[in-house]
Amino acid sequence: MAETTTATDAQAFSTPANSAGYLAVLTALTTGILHLYLIPGALATAGTTGGVLFALNGIGFVGGTVLYLSKYWRKELFIVAALYALASIVAMFMVHGWTIDSLLYRNGSIAQWAITAKSAESILIGCSLYLYSNS
Repeated sequence: MAETTTATDAQAFSTPANSAGYLAVLTALTTGILHLYLIPGALATAGTTGGVLFALNGIGFVGGTVLYLSKYWRKELFIVAALYALASIVAMFMVHGWTIDSLLYRNGSIAQWAITAKSAESILIGCSLYLYSNS
């Protein structure tokens, strides 16, 4: 038997309402997928703890994106998203040191993945705060 729906039924998922929402999705997925991709390297350099932290961070960003696109998203969660991204940036500096070199270099080479991930997280903070103030 087919299930009937009414106009008042909420969709389980929807697209963002504006371009800042799309940018937030893009940046969260970028850093989330990048953290998941880097798990083997984190395991090799930081052991099990590093791998688990990268996995949790990646799952957090991807899961947050799914939550944002779902009917369960609430305005207050924009603040949570901004704080989560900020915590990820601070954690990187806590592990690698509090200098700009800790962002830009790893073992004498340009840290392209760190720059990409932390840039995406910085943009996500801005998008989240913008979306919070304009929703």
